[in-house]
Amino acid sequence: MSLKGKSAIVTGSTSGIGLAIARALAAEGANVVINGFGPADAFEAERAKIETDFGLKAVHSPADMTKPAEIEAMVKLAADTFGGPDILVNNAGIQFVSPIEDFPPEKWDAIIAINLTAAFHAIRHAVPGMKARKWGRIISTASAHSLVASPFKSAYVTAKHGIAGLTKTVALEVATHGITVNCISPGYVWTPLVEKQIPDTMKARNLTREQVINDVILDAQPTKEFVTVDQVASLAVYLCSDAATSITGANLSMDGGWTAA
Repeated sequence: MSLKGKSAIVTGSTSGIGLAIARALAAEGANVVINGFGPADAFEAERAKIETDFGLKAVHSPADMTKPAEIEAMVKLAADTFGGPDILVNNAGIQFVSPIEDFPPEKWDAIIAINLTAAFHAIRHAVPGMKARKWGRIISTASAHSLVASPFKSAYVTAKHGIAGLTKTVALEVATHGITVNCISPGYVWTPLVEKQIPDTMKARNLTREQVINDVILDAQPTKEFVTVDQVASLAVYLCSDAATSITGANLSMDGGWTAA
């Protein structure tokens, strides 16, 4: 498969799943816009490495996913630089773990904004260009939590259920325009996001680190293994292929059997 001549935006792509997807798309020939905000030198190293490793162009957008105007500017950057995006991967996400009665409203607002509302804004700005080119791939990183719930994650579970619904709706709207819209729902993937939530879960459940990993996180996955970022990236690349043209509106589980029960 070749994505030569295509361009992609991958939000939240300076580490973890997003970076793996950006690199996998670049390996197939797509120019990429990576996204994240923080120390510019850290992002520059990853951006430059994509160009060096794959011999194509990569640019960085510092867009804050809580700010609609910056999301619009990120899509415009892709249009001005590459004429795209042909591929949009909504991957940016944050997490917070707390009982509902103690859940800080500002954390709720931030999680809904970054994990759900940002995808809406990116999609609405990317779709017109995809329609004009009669080709597009929209992929969102959902979660097993788009299908089932876990305690103490009210905002995250709500946002991921929302991503699944948004995916289905947009897929129906663009089905005759050569655009597919899908979401990938991994189980627990070993990423900085998962590692960061372990102390909060330890506190919320009064457990040790080892108990959280073995009895809480991997307890949900019958394989007793973390999903890898490269496995998620491989599925994203497949969804961009011609072989996946008839896959749209789908929520594809990659969770070690978690949601089979």
